[in-house]
Amino acid sequence: MGRVVLERFPAGSPRGSWPAEEYAAQRKREGVPAEVVMDLRSDAFLVVVRQREALSRH
Repeated sequence: MGRVVLERFPAGSPRGSWPAEEYAAQRKREGVPAEVVMDLRSDAFLVVVRQREALSRH
């Protein structure tokens, strides 16, 4: 299964992955099983949810 990207955060940010982690934590509080992954190709932190879980929520 793939993943659905909810948001992107640049890896070069002075705060590193914190903005992505904070965003994912907020989504989790809302009941969305979000997680942070690093996309080396785009040099960004991605907040994602697995496609199967994303589809079951709609």
